[in-house]
Amino acid sequence: MTQRSGSADLPLHGGRVPKWLGDRMTRLGAVLCQAIIHHYGRDELLRRLAHPFWFQSFGAVMGMDWHSSGITTSVIGALKRGLTPLSGELGIHVCGGRGAHSRKTPHELEMIGERVGFDGAALATASRLVAKVDSAAVQDGFDLYLHGFIVTDDSRWVVVQQGMNGDRRQARRYHWLSEGLKSFVDQPHTAIEGERQGEIVNLTDHRAEASRSGQLDLLRQLGPDRIVHEFAAIEPAATEAKRDSAQPMLPNLVMPAHHDVRESDIVMRRLHGNISAAIESGPTDFPELLLVPGVGARTVRALAMVAEVVHGAPCRFSDPARFSLAHGGKDRHPFPVPLKVYDETIAVMKSAVAKAKLGREEELAALQRLDGQARRLERYVTGPSLKEIVAGEFDQSHLLGGRSVFGPEPPPASPAQPLPAASPKRSG
Repeated sequence: MTQRSGSADLPLHGGRVPKWLGDRMTRLGAVLCQAIIHHYGRDELLRRLAHPFWFQSFGAVMGMDWHSSGITTSVIGALKRGLTPLSGELGIHVCGGRGAHSRKTPHELEMIGERVGFDGAALATASRLVAKVDSAAVQDGFDLYLHGFIVTDDSRWVVVQQGMNGDRRQARRYHWLSEGLKSFVDQPHTAIEGERQGEIVNLTDHRAEASRSGQLDLLRQLGPDRIVHEFAAIEPAATEAKRDSAQPMLPNLVMPAHHDVRESDIVMRRLHGNISAAIESGPTDFPELLLVPGVGARTVRALAMVAEVVHGAPCRFSDPARFSLAHGGKDRHPFPVPLKVYDETIAVMKSAVAKAKLGREEELAALQRLDGQARRLERYVTGPSLKEIVAGEFDQSHLLGGRSVFGPEPPPASPAQPLPAASPKRSG
């Protein structure tokens, strides 16, 4: 994936991730990162973490609230817990976090630098500069409260940090990538996510270079008191003579306020491709994925989305809500987390990665083929509506260990109905 700019609206949500989900997010997040590094290398993992659409999809496939700001905190926390024990093997380190943990980032970088041999002091300076740019140079009304710094043994890094605007109940996520970064103050972001809320003072825009230089000259020549006086005199005229400096439209991921997943949030042909690949092709074409006891078509369907997170191109993540159909959501949207399916997904992925380390690639290769099969089928399959899919999940939830923040899912009042299968009929 290449660097890109983008934006998104992120509703600000509070609450905590329950331990039963946090532990699973830790395990699944770690094994997915291992699979990506195995196939594509550490640099590719950093590029994906710097991609706001992929990052949101990554959190959604792990059972978090698919549209909320909580994905940022939970994903960074899960990766820190899951990848730290593997740092010696993978050569990747996760630092920082939320609140007080964010302020410990420079010290963590210096300690890791001493241990593995990179310049921890220089990276600590980079961490401070990144935070300063997003809190001072980009004056957008959001106060930073989370700073995650992921670095490799060869000093390449990605930063994901987030600010909040409590009055508007909105969050904004910022993505940085060291690859191709030439300046901390001249268009350094790979992406900024958040709702457009009027004019933003962005001194990191390349068009602001003259402004940055001019501000330094004014400070040297006039001093702060004279600057305040001059500003008071010119502000009315500046308002009337405001120049049109509109920035070109950027890709914009809109995370809606509604909790339920709707068809308007999903590219349905992609979802039908995932379902069809699992129901029709999974048991017969991918027997390697069914070696784990208990794994059936429902788990293969989740694996089809997991495989897409590992192998998908950037354009595949324009609908992060779709990935919540893999393992549901902790708040019962789109449905309770099916713990049996989740655990089987982790078991299959761990088995595939472990065997790949020994040179036996058949299971990881099967996941890659499953992703390709889903992509081919989506060109012509039709299938059930999202409402039918979600209803089927709720009917089966108690059988699949369904759980949410409200507790285990009870059996439905009416008899369970089987989930309608996708049909390989060409749509007109």
